[in-house]
Amino acid sequence: MAVFKPENVEDFYEIEDVLGSGHFGQVRRVRERTSGTCWAGKFLKIRKNACSRMGLDRVSVEREVEILQAVQHPNIVALKDVFESRSEVVLIIELVSGGELFDFIAAKENLLEIEAIEFLKQILEGLKFIHSRNIAHFDLKPENIMLSDNMSPHPNIKLIDFGLAHHFSPGEEYRSTSGTPQYIAPEVINSEPLSPAADMWSIGVITYILLSGLSPFQGDTDEETLKNILALSYEFNRQYFDSTSAMAKDFVTKLLVKNPSERMTAEDCLQHPWIKVTPQSPSDISSDLFGSVYFVVLVLFPTIAPYLFMFFSPSLAFKQSTGIDPQST
Repeated sequence: MAVFKPENVEDFYEIEDVLGSGHFGQVRRVRERTSGTCWAGKFLKIRKNACSRMGLDRVSVEREVEILQAVQHPNIVALKDVFESRSEVVLIIELVSGGELFDFIAAKENLLEIEAIEFLKQILEGLKFIHSRNIAHFDLKPENIMLSDNMSPHPNIKLIDFGLAHHFSPGEEYRSTSGTPQYIAPEVINSEPLSPAADMWSIGVITYILLSGLSPFQGDTDEETLKNILALSYEFNRQYFDSTSAMAKDFVTKLLVKNPSERMTAEDCLQHPWIKVTPQSPSDISSDLFGSVYFVVLVLFPTIAPYLFMFFSPSLAFKQSTGIDPQST
């Protein structure tokens, strides 16, 4: 059961600068008074009653806290304390200062397959751990994959934001349509019973993006994106996957499967030859200017990314719209 301390958070922590904000609260840097250690304070507004539209439902916050207290792992953000007042709950969590994984990749301007593998191994280890405890994240996306330190050549990955996560009871049938359109699985869209396999679909999408800088199902609108997902409408475009290994493509293909029971599990992924075997000649991914620019825009402004794609690569846009390769005519 989640433990909420009734004490005033400011008696234990100095409240410092704002690190981020959202509809239901903000994240601030906090400094522990006894040790001087910095943490992140997640200040969440709580609904005063069931009829109120302002703030989060306390039950959903309790669920997130219970899950974070149950998943202590090197690749999952750590929860230290939880404080509660009449109007808000404050989660004291590990300060992950390295930024988002995709920001780190965009700054590098290129990514080797072996580097993508090293990042994915850590993500998969975290997922394997939570799935073994019957917990699914249900909101895996670039913004929720962070680096503990962006100065290290081999940074440690941290999975964050378990607000949509769910702890399955034996025999439970759970449905939810929440999530970010680009990354949700077909069964989420169809409001079918969910399982940790929905996380593995998201890993397939994230891997595709790591390999190419492109989103496999991104449409001009959310509706179009969801239709693409349900139709399994994606391809390994020759222009961006020419140097990608066959094993890497096989890895993605075995995750972007409509039937959840046929997708690889986190353990299966860790045993896949692409993840398990170090390539002798790792491919260079997103090494050109377009790849770098598109990658940044895709993450920050996904709705305008397709237009950038058409502007910088008119020949490829022509091929997609007509089915004709202009280079072959």
